Amino acid sequence: MKLSQGVEWAMHCCVLLVQARPGTAVPRATLAGYYGLPDAYLAKHLKSLSAAGVLHATSGPRGGFRLARDPAEITVLDVVEAVEGSAPAFVCTEIRQRGACALPPERCDGPCGIARVMDDADRAWRDSLRAVTVADLSGRLPAGARERGRAWLGNPSAPLPPFP
Repeated sequence: MKLSQGVEWAMHCCVLLVQARPGTAVPRATLAGYYGLPDAYLAKHLKSLSAAGVLHATSGPRGGFRLARDPAEITVLDVVEAVEGSAPAFVCTEIRQRGACALPPERCDGPCGIARVMDDADRAWRDSLRAVTVADLSGRLPAGARERGRAWLGNPSAPLPPFP
């Protein structure tokens, strides 16, 4: 399975937004600038996060993005599904019922072993992502990273504090 770079961008932006002052909307350009991301491409992912209820978007001169829920309530799976969708990575097309040695449909009364293994793997992967929140990831940031994030979000043109 390969996830798009949009998942990485979305996860990092959500973790950065944890550092924003409560109730503050962070402009898209500020988020893009922190990571050196192309503003227009980031916009698409932020829009997806807003549509999925992960972010709240406001327009106008003081507009921008903020987390729509407490960071402890936003899972990594929420962000991944907002960007990639919730469809499983594997879709069984029942090829065992095609070709020269096709099984008759009545012999295929349940998923094959391959489909079961792939479904189990998908379920385990999703359970793993569901168990980690944006708050957890923010708590794992290296020393000084939260302070630098807060400083950038407060004033992107000011010098950043050094790492300890």
